[in-house]
Amino acid sequence: MLHYYDPSTQSYEPGKTGLNPDFDYGTPASVSETLVSMSIDGRAITVPEGTSVLRAAALAGINIPKLCASDNLEAFGSCRLCAVEIEGRRGYPASCTTPVAEGMAVTTQTGKLAKLRRNIMELYISDHPLDCLTCPANGNCELQDVAGVVGLREVRYGFDGENHLDAETDDSNPYFSFDPSKCIVCSRCVRACEEVQGTFALTIEGRGFDSVVSAGQGEAFMDSECVSCGACVQACPTSTLMEKSVIDAGQPEHSVVTTCAYCGVGCSFKAEMKGDQLVRMVPYKGGEANQGHSCVKGRFAFGYATHDDRIKEPMIRDSINDPWKVVSWEEALAFSADKIKGIQARYGRESVGGITSSRCTNEETYLVQKLVRAAFGNNNTDTCARVCHSPTGYGLKTTLGESAGTQTFESVMKADTIVVIGANPTDAHPVFGSLMRRRLRQGAKLIVIDPRRIDILETPHGGEGIHLPLRPGTNVAMVNALAHVIVTEGLEDQEFISHRCDSDAYDTWRRFIAEERHSPEAMEAITGVPADKVREAARLYAQAGNGAIYYGLGVTEHSQGSTMVMGIANLAMATGNIGREGGGVNPLRGQNNVQGSCDMGSFPHELPGYQHVNDAAVRARFQAVWGVPLDDEPGLRIPNMFDAAIAGTFKGLYVQGEDIAQSDPNTQHVEAALKSLDCLIVQDIFLNETAKFAHVLLPGSTFLEKNGTFTNAERRINRVRKVMEPIAGMEDWQVTMALSNALGYPMAYSHPSEIMDEIAQLTPTFTGVSYDKLEQLGSIQWPCNDASPEGTPTMHTVDFPIGKGQFAVTEYLATEERASRKFPLLLTTGRILSQYNVGAQTRRTDNSEWHAEDVLEIHPSDAELRGIHDGDWLGISSRVGQTVLRAQISDRMMPGVVYTTFHHPGSGANVITTDNSDWATNCPEYKVTAVQVEVVTQPSEWQRNFQQFDQRQQALLEPAMQGTDQADAQPVR
Repeated sequence: MLHYYDPSTQSYEPGKTGLNPDFDYGTPASVSETLVSMSIDGRAITVPEGTSVLRAAALAGINIPKLCASDNLEAFGSCRLCAVEIEGRRGYPASCTTPVAEGMAVTTQTGKLAKLRRNIMELYISDHPLDCLTCPANGNCELQDVAGVVGLREVRYGFDGENHLDAETDDSNPYFSFDPSKCIVCSRCVRACEEVQGTFALTIEGRGFDSVVSAGQGEAFMDSECVSCGACVQACPTSTLMEKSVIDAGQPEHSVVTTCAYCGVGCSFKAEMKGDQLVRMVPYKGGEANQGHSCVKGRFAFGYATHDDRIKEPMIRDSINDPWKVVSWEEALAFSADKIKGIQARYGRESVGGITSSRCTNEETYLVQKLVRAAFGNNNTDTCARVCHSPTGYGLKTTLGESAGTQTFESVMKADTIVVIGANPTDAHPVFGSLMRRRLRQGAKLIVIDPRRIDILETPHGGEGIHLPLRPGTNVAMVNALAHVIVTEGLEDQEFISHRCDSDAYDTWRRFIAEERHSPEAMEAITGVPADKVREAARLYAQAGNGAIYYGLGVTEHSQGSTMVMGIANLAMATGNIGREGGGVNPLRGQNNVQGSCDMGSFPHELPGYQHVNDAAVRARFQAVWGVPLDDEPGLRIPNMFDAAIAGTFKGLYVQGEDIAQSDPNTQHVEAALKSLDCLIVQDIFLNETAKFAHVLLPGSTFLEKNGTFTNAERRINRVRKVMEPIAGMEDWQVTMALSNALGYPMAYSHPSEIMDEIAQLTPTFTGVSYDKLEQLGSIQWPCNDASPEGTPTMHTVDFPIGKGQFAVTEYLATEERASRKFPLLLTTGRILSQYNVGAQTRRTDNSEWHAEDVLEIHPSDAELRGIHDGDWLGISSRVGQTVLRAQISDRMMPGVVYTTFHHPGSGANVITTDNSDWATNCPEYKVTAVQVEVVTQPSEWQRNFQQFDQRQQALLEPAMQGTDQADAQPVR
């Protein structure tokens, strides 16, 4: 059992940290089980073996000055300010690099030490501008603080000699500046880039007095490999690296801890404020998901929250060709309710529905599905998780009994072999990607199964990984081939299988997977991957002490997405990599609350907690609390809603925080469906692509303007805390509640904590969750109930919710979407670091400086065959549509495969994706589209129509946004 020091009691308790996340203890914690007793300034203390003297002193409440040390970086010992005296030893060793020893007696304050520290500080200051009063770090500068602590009162050397005071500032990065004249060359920024982020973009160039921090090889930050994660800025003890927002606004004066609203990592941040102005977002060291690290989006891309495009008042109109009319909340809600009631009176109860958001809180998502079921009276509720991770829910529920990942992010630090399938952690989940890279640098092995060569394979000092570049659409063939090797070479964990898995299901699966048709040699013609590489990967995973699988949308967004998820679970069970740290099956959720939106009952067949609507006992519990009868038939999924809208039987839709017109496949089909609606109610922060088809526009609130919770990819429930007041006066949950009341179904919550109490009352995996407990523990990983009162970091440690693990037969069936003479290339899609999902947030920040447009990556051989050059405009045609993107020649893909992103609406990436979908969940097959490309000179017809429609809709919105006389605005036909 590991012991952790509690400063409040000066004692150690198993599993309890007791540490102040806002305090820097100087060096990382040691987790040794061996304890060492020693004294510092006469104060006795016991700490784990391997703890530095500097950290031990901090734990004892004794402050030793430091500049080069930080508790998220390995000890370096360059500044020498932390020098101490140790009884029986000569000289003044640096306390940061000196480990404690049994019986050691340390003195931190003597006259000689004081003089030594002042002399060191004097040397630093002799080559540092004396502009503290006008420096942006004034009041929050470690150099300034340490100068005061050591008692520096004069600098004898002056500035007449050689110095660095005239060094030019690098302002190339849009978010922070680099002023080398203020650099003390402590190397903290360089080490943060290496140890925390893992990019190795910074270095110390030169020697001695000529030593300087350099991005790349003397490049500007924007031209270097820097990914703008902010680790260097956070590490800098001076104003050398400083946020431009702080330079402009001054130092913040208070902060609120909240949770990032970008990807599924769920990073905790301190939103640092000056009055009601957000000055900067600083990653919170107490956040279990990110542990003080961040990426460019969460750290810097928060400007969208106060962008001029924000919808600030409710608006209505009768037709999408009419100008928007600004109205009161009361009028907008009454208009909406009348429309919904009228539609149901004319077309029936099933003619309306709602779509929840994976960007909104758990509480808000819960209320939307409750509104649909209790106020609309049907189960026509769905969520954007339909188009990303619905196969995860189906596949893991079938095999392991629970619809979620099994581990913490920290678990990867105990993995010996890491398998990444259809995911790009460094771009889509960058903070976790950095943690994974750290483990790779420590020696873990890497297997990547992806059509595209991703950056995690290029991890500096991470060893050479195995890349299996399979053809898009052949995932199940690949996972079967891996399993075949494990079974036929006797690499299974028979003890785990016999104790933890259903024997009949295992025997059936084993006979199936052992058939020669699943061998790597037989599958090579299908996957395109050499059999020997597949065998090497299978052995590496199966023979690892701990093997962990991480997967993303490259697994789920296929016609066999659910089958592939079950195949992954089969692999984990066959090798016993379930129920302990370092292993597991880990879906990397794309948006901040994809997991939560699924947990909260957003699917048409499941109530919160994945409880089926046709279970009479389940319905009875909900009916008792909600006070209305509930439909026992599953409702319409999103694709069914679109089809029914075009058919004329589905006429009303409430969409909260989701942009289906841009994110769903076969855009022209989606647009036709939206145009067929009699009433589309959109609740969002901007006029997104879906809102252009709306009749009611209700202002949404950003994560900074609300209270609630998000649930990240590791099932971690984190608090979202209001930083500023909602720009339109109401948080999203309040809007949904008001709409429900207008419809005649009463809701009367005064705070999201009351909604969570109701969720806990009705959802077995949440029965122990409350806001009070979240404040106490910081975060909770469900299940949290009587069996696990403080949550469940690692699932399935003893058994599965379904008793025994269920192996599933995973027959490979080729997708109907395949290359042909007319469409010889296969298009697959993904994300990029600087942009997020449909880009509505990040496109309204300076992140667009890195990715101003979506491009088509094409292999050099495919480009040469078609006479394509870098930067050419390419017409991309599929069987459902055409769009035009700029060419980017790249060897990341194998010949025959092209790749693009979908962050810009005008790109029309989903104009060409088809409506093929997963057999079990209708998750679209975004990752396989047969296309042809050719050089063109003008946009596609859809893009021209899109531009015209966009211009019309912006013109219809402008009078309302500007507050001009709307009587002068005319309908646009």
